[in-house]
Amino acid sequence: MDNPEPPLAPGEWAEPDRAPPLIKECPGQSFQARRLLQYLKSSLADGDDVLLEPYLQSWDQLLNFMESLGTIVSFFSQKVKEKVVLIRELSLKHSAEAHGKQIPSSSGLKHGAYRSVRSMVEAELKAGVVNFSRRTDSGCRTLLRLHRSMLWLKLMLEGLAEGPDADGRYKTPGELSRDAYRVALAPHHPWVLRQAAEFVFLALPDRHYFLQLVCVQSQREATPVLRIIIHALTLVHTQTQRILAEHNLLELP
Repeated sequence: MDNPEPPLAPGEWAEPDRAPPLIKECPGQSFQARRLLQYLKSSLADGDDVLLEPYLQSWDQLLNFMESLGTIVSFFSQKVKEKVVLIRELSLKHSAEAHGKQIPSSSGLKHGAYRSVRSMVEAELKAGVVNFSRRTDSGCRTLLRLHRSMLWLKLMLEGLAEGPDADGRYKTPGELSRDAYRVALAPHHPWVLRQAAEFVFLALPDRHYFLQLVCVQSQREATPVLRIIIHALTLVHTQTQRILAEHNLLELP
């Protein structure tokens, strides 16, 4: 009789077409952690770069996660969705201009300037479409906003993976989301937006609801699963951060 496959350690990756054995398919819901991990893995398939098509597919899954939390979270998810759509539109527009013809909507992210974060950054800087003093709809600025939102989600999941405090109390998802927001997004948002965000966090579902989204029933089951997801998000976030920092793009208005 064969020995069962050992669980994947948090620091390991699955093969591109396989999900870690700890991560289950969750029937009946739009968010699938297995798919998220596969897309994150694929986005890092090109050395020191981040491929944009699987990166945006990762965001499709993260949006499913956000939207599963209820309509109140549309306060955040709608803005994120607009940014994902914008980068896809920019890639399509650039490819159409480069080839002078109508092309399939996916091909802009498979070839050319918008194939990866690095190629997009270099192409937009060369074309002069990135403005360092005022807001523009460049891919670089749009990606920076997604990058900050990914940090927010990563920090929130890190909180969900943690054990209780000294009194045996777990922080609520609302508290964790608020704490993560104050680190990742609040420094870049105006006061009115920061105040509105506080009300969103008060309305988030309880911890058990979050655990069900990754197909587990208890905190003991959840922690190793969440750590795998956090590790994947960290690798992609770190690589994106490195590219943006190399070109001084971390503070675009």
